[in-house]
Amino acid sequence: MWKGFLVGLVVANGFEWIAHKYILHGTHRSGKPRYSPVPDSMKSHWEHHREVRKTDFYDHGYVEGISNWRTKNEIISLAVVATSTSLMFYPVSKGMAAAAVYSACNYYYIHRRAHLEPDWAMKKIPWHYDHHMNSNQDANWCVTKPWFDYVLGTRVISSKDLQEQNPLGMVLPAAVSKILNFVAATYFPAKWVEKVLP
Repeated sequence: MWKGFLVGLVVANGFEWIAHKYILHGTHRSGKPRYSPVPDSMKSHWEHHREVRKTDFYDHGYVEGISNWRTKNEIISLAVVATSTSLMFYPVSKGMAAAAVYSACNYYYIHRRAHLEPDWAMKKIPWHYDHHMNSNQDANWCVTKPWFDYVLGTRVISSKDLQEQNPLGMVLPAAVSKILNFVAATYFPAKWVEKVLP
């Protein structure tokens, strides 16, 4: 079960990257608005971006709870994804099914807390802070862990203060982090920008 759970966490992180990039942000189309297969989720997400840029990363919608349409949309979307993927994975691996549910709950917890406690977000998930406050908002797609941003070359760091301890985004012994950082710098280097927009 544990192997399936760990595989499920990796799959969930990959899905997080894909969903954020293609559903929530939408794809660019020459001379037309961005396209998303779920336009209401894209609309909700871009309103979230506008809100946090004005309020230095804080999003009051999370205080309002499900009475806020953006928060309600996020909860419903996560419930649909968690339910459908866990049902799909269950016959193959109970661990992967459990990881799908855990990942959806963890995503909501981390995303909500980050936008209610910006200082916590800067320390614990700097890649997501960079996603919103960096000059390039079409980067740093992962929220919970930056794994697929490193693998796919979309981790863009705006300052040394917003660089995670290692590419796994986890607290690890310094020696392990040093090895992971060397491997990431060699095979999956992050990009850097010069400044964060106010």
